[in-house]
Amino acid sequence: MRARSVLSALVSLFALTVVACGGSAGSSGGSQTGQDLVIGVPMSITGVQAKEGGLAKQGYDLWLDWINAQGGVNANGTKHKVVLKYEDDQSKPDISAQLTTKLITQDKAQLLLGPYGSATTASDAVVAEKNGIPMVEANGAAQAIFNNGYKYTFGVLSPANKYLEGVIDMAATLNPKPSTMAMLSADDSFSLEVAKAAQEYATSKGFNVVYTDRYPNGSTNLSGLVANAKAKNPDMVLNSGHLAEAVAINKAAKDLRLEAKLYAYSVGPSTPDFVNSLGPDSHYVYGGSQWTPQVKYKPSFYLSVPDYVAAYKKKYATSDDPDYHVAESTAACLALQKAIENAGSVKPDKVRDALASLDVITFFGRIKFDSRGINTYKPMVVEQIQTDGKHHTVFPPDVADAKPQYPTPAWSSR
Repeated sequence: MRARSVLSALVSLFALTVVACGGSAGSSGGSQTGQDLVIGVPMSITGVQAKEGGLAKQGYDLWLDWINAQGGVNANGTKHKVVLKYEDDQSKPDISAQLTTKLITQDKAQLLLGPYGSATTASDAVVAEKNGIPMVEANGAAQAIFNNGYKYTFGVLSPANKYLEGVIDMAATLNPKPSTMAMLSADDSFSLEVAKAAQEYATSKGFNVVYTDRYPNGSTNLSGLVANAKAKNPDMVLNSGHLAEAVAINKAAKDLRLEAKLYAYSVGPSTPDFVNSLGPDSHYVYGGSQWTPQVKYKPSFYLSVPDYVAAYKKKYATSDDPDYHVAESTAACLALQKAIENAGSVKPDKVRDALASLDVITFFGRIKFDSRGINTYKPMVVEQIQTDGKHHTVFPPDVADAKPQYPTPAWSSR
């Protein structure tokens, strides 16, 4: 009898211990541990957009470390460690679509994070829709992606038509006010959307667009276009393209002594490689930016803006601030995370529905999607590389940490 009493007491003690520990093997703090959550990521690891793709990957991986340190994504009390399954799409839309199919059908990705670029995002959106797998993307701003009635693609970034609007608004406040503008553009869908919107907006604000031209996406032999622009003597030179083209245009402007008062490029100036490639010749250049470290959003979860910057510098052992490609990519992860939490599930259809109704403030800004899946609710800012070699937010004034350095001095006097 005494042995039976001792055994009974031990069983009771064990039961209490299990309850106190959460009642499940591998559980922590009342949460159970579920299967790993596989998220597929086609990405420009090589190819013409590898630099930008590398920045996007940094943003994804920064979140990956953080969420797994929390035990994973919490879906109705069950935490799922996250696995990001990357595939190199070589910066080619057709390959990206093939790899997205592979990620879903062979690697069993339950959700998707987008690739770099509007063209690849557009091709992958077709695959996501066909398979009913939600894709949250951060690097495809062309509105054409979202004009096909898709229900499974969501973009956290401001759309393409907003990229250079802030530059034009800022230009209207400068003294002496510029009056003429040249608009150069790559021929991909994103760049053409940016350029068309910038031309129309500039005209509506009273600026005279004196020259426009386009070039093949990825081209770096742009001296002819720059020479044609120089012949029109524009006060402002705007380019809608990507990093490599922005560097090439800036070099050609110096070589040909195109003397504009203001240079602004849709993509390029925010990246470390733009400054590294051009050195002091990058000074005075402006860029529309999805995000800068000077924004003042108060997030409801994850990290604050200063904490995000510090986490980036620590992980990547750099003194450089994260550029907006990094930040918007992390924001895509946060949208997926919050949708899973709100849905209480990792099932694709439930996550899709939660994304459609999402409305949250993050370090990146507000994330809320319109009926097409575009985040039209987050403004952009303007940054400039100033003579200290650093990026400064210069517009709008309520988030600026410096005034614009304007007008740009002649090349011979720099």
